[in-house]
Amino acid sequence: MSGEGVEEDISRKTLEIREIIEGLLHWLGEDPSRPGLDKTPERVAEALQFLTRGYQQDIDEVLNGALFPIAYEEMVIVKDVDFYSLCEHHLLPFFGKCHVAYIPDKKVIGLSKIPRLVEVFSRRLQVQERLTCQIAETIQEKISPVGVAVVMEAQHLCMMMRGVEKQNTLAVTSSMLVVFRT
Repeated sequence: MSGEGVEEDISRKTLEIREIIEGLLHWLGEDPSRPGLDKTPERVAEALQFLTRGYQQDIDEVLNGALFPIAYEEMVIVKDVDFYSLCEHHLLPFFGKCHVAYIPDKKVIGLSKIPRLVEVFSRRLQVQERLTCQIAETIQEKISPVGVAVVMEAQHLCMMMRGVEKQNTLAVTSSMLVVFRT
C-alpha cells in the first residue's frame, strides 16, 4: 500500500473508532458533546492506534539487519525490559517486566533489538502466555541459538480492577526453548 493509501486507511479507521466511542458514551448515558468528553472519541482513537501499533510493524524491519556473526558461547541476558500490553479478553492493560536470555550459536542479535521485539509483540491485543512464546520463538527463528529463555512478570488490570480484585498479584510466564527445556 502506498504512503497515501496508508494515510487514508488510518483516517478511515480513526473515523470508525471515533464513531464507536461516541456510541459507547451514549450507551453509558453520557453526552459525548459535553466539555471533558467532546474530544474523547478522538483521543481514544489515537490511543488505540498507539497501543496496538505492533500490528503494523514488521519484525525484519525492526531488527534492521542487527544479527551479527560472533564466536561467543556464553549466555546473553537482557532483563527488566518494561512492557505494556492490552488483554485481548477485556481490553484492559497489563504491564510488567520481560527477561530474555539466550546462548548464541555463531550469531547474536543487537542488544537494543530485544526490547524492540518485546515492544512489537506487546503492542497488540494479547494474552501473556502467547506474548512470552512469540518473543522466544522469534529470537529462536532469527538467530538459531543453542537455547532461548523468556520470563515475563506482569500485573493485569483485569484482575486488579474487576473479577478477583487482587492488587498485588503478579502473573509469571515462561517460554524455554531447546537447551533450556532440558
